[in-house]
Amino acid sequence: MSEKLISVTLTQQQDYRFDIRFDDSVPVLTSDEPAPLGTGLGPSPVQLLCAAVGNCLSDSLLFALRKFKQAPEPLRCEVQAQVGRNGDGRMRVLEMVATLHLGVSAAQLEQLDRVLGQFEGFCTVTQSVGQGIPIQVRVLDADGVVLKS
Repeated sequence: MSEKLISVTLTQQQDYRFDIRFDDSVPVLTSDEPAPLGTGLGPSPVQLLCAAVGNCLSDSLLFALRKFKQAPEPLRCEVQAQVGRNGDGRMRVLEMVATLHLGVSAAQLEQLDRVLGQFEGFCTVTQSVGQGIPIQVRVLDADGVVLKS
């Protein structure tokens, strides 16, 4: 098994606003806390966490379907994070719900049951984050039929 080191550099611009540099080929992303701490000029750390979970799940589902030469596009994913106080009174992400929407009806896809049973296990970010935060994953087809809950 190969290991890879991922490096990201954050540089404070003002108060809670940071420029995030990934590498030379990726544009700089600015993050910021919403008011009253920050000015909301970029996504907050919780929003970035939601984006990472949703992006990884979407990639994993797309990869799994394409492995069987299926075309589910366009995919869409919504991720909600419940933020509240833990037992010590500190703000935490308490749970997350990710809802993936296929761009086609389930009837158009072969091997869908098999894919739905295994794609989450290959999602690096969700499996890692899920060790500390409960994450519920739902999948719906283009007709709104719940395929996984």
